[in-house]
Amino acid sequence: MTERRIILEMGTGNDLYGEDYTKAACRAVQDALHHSSLVLFKSLGIDHRAMRVQVTIGVQQPGRVDANVVAAELPRGQAEVKVVHGGLNVHDPDSATTHVIATAAIAALLPIATKEWRLCRDANH
Repeated sequence: MTERRIILEMGTGNDLYGEDYTKAACRAVQDALHHSSLVLFKSLGIDHRAMRVQVTIGVQQPGRVDANVVAAELPRGQAEVKVVHGGLNVHDPDSATTHVIATAAIAALLPIATKEWRLCRDANH
């Protein structure tokens, strides 16, 4: 079997007043998850535990994200969370606060028997 990416979703999240990078990352994951619905598991009788979920979080201070807390946001699959430099910090000098903006990319991968499945453009094949 070959593992194939079946979905890629992106999201953004923020923490406006607490400079909580983990909270912003979790909100980015939730935003991405709300853009998708994976009905293929029930439709095709696939166990969702077979899905590997790769999450990449981008924030300005990656060391301040608790990857285990972010992984717990995923309702299905085996989560792998990687935190990288990215996202955006917006400093508000009037209130002396920094608004944290996180980005998330979520890729879902499934082992697919390539002899049983074939992707093509023509619906007649």
